[in-house]
Amino acid sequence: MSDGTLYIVGVPIGNLEDISVRALNTLRGVDIIACEDTRHFRKLLDRYNIRADMISYHKFNEQNRLSKITGLLRDGKDVALVSNAGMPGISDPGHVIIDAAIRENIPTTVIPGPSAILSALVLSGLEMGQFTFCGFLPARSTHRKKRFIELQYDERTLIFFETGNRLAKSLDDMLEVFGDRKIAMARELTKLHEEVVRKSLGELVEWLGGREPPGEIVLVVEGCTGAEDWTTVPIEDHVEQVMKTLGISKNEAIKTVSKIRGIKRREVYDRMKKN
Repeated sequence: MSDGTLYIVGVPIGNLEDISVRALNTLRGVDIIACEDTRHFRKLLDRYNIRADMISYHKFNEQNRLSKITGLLRDGKDVALVSNAGMPGISDPGHVIIDAAIRENIPTTVIPGPSAILSALVLSGLEMGQFTFCGFLPARSTHRKKRFIELQYDERTLIFFETGNRLAKSLDDMLEVFGDRKIAMARELTKLHEEVVRKSLGELVEWLGGREPPGEIVLVVEGCTGAEDWTTVPIEDHVEQVMKTLGISKNEAIKTVSKIRGIKRREVYDRMKKN
């Protein structure tokens, strides 16, 4: 018996009309659908009169479900892998089963679908030639600032996910590290209350006034546009900046700077000893 096929299916990020004909045909044709929340996904299936067997597959049970799903595939069953919205594996469960299927040479293909990342990017009006997706921002301020410091001199457009209740504090931290760059805040993309706000970081902080806007938020931030990058910043100045911004010890700052610069920690230590 030949293996079944794993179909990685992109689904709407909000508006249910954004699903493709190919995705609908795939969902109708597979033996089982692996999804984050069967009750949530049932809304999409009901909208298009699709009757299908489902199995839950989320971040809390993905390791336990792995053998079940790969077993179905080995038995010749076709499986559609979906998330609650968008593409499985992108800040959502899915990577574990995709990786396992590829390693075990199980036929795997993708059915493209809507993307909050790309939708926010093209709506931002910022540079689209090169960009990097940075996922959800850390919950703790110190960890956020460290992430921003690591990206401080990146010339690519930066894309982050954030929640409304942490947005104001995250923007404050971002402004402290990045300075007053251009930014676009995209909220509730493709949904009834879609909103895209394009301002500078300082203007956006002032405009929000500490409010916690509801819904799913994507932040698209201008990359570093100055002539300066970390290679032009003396190592000792870089360490001092990291110490001050993160409020950490010199040893911890040295570790961080060595990681950012991609050099050995000993090289940073030696430079600090000379000053």
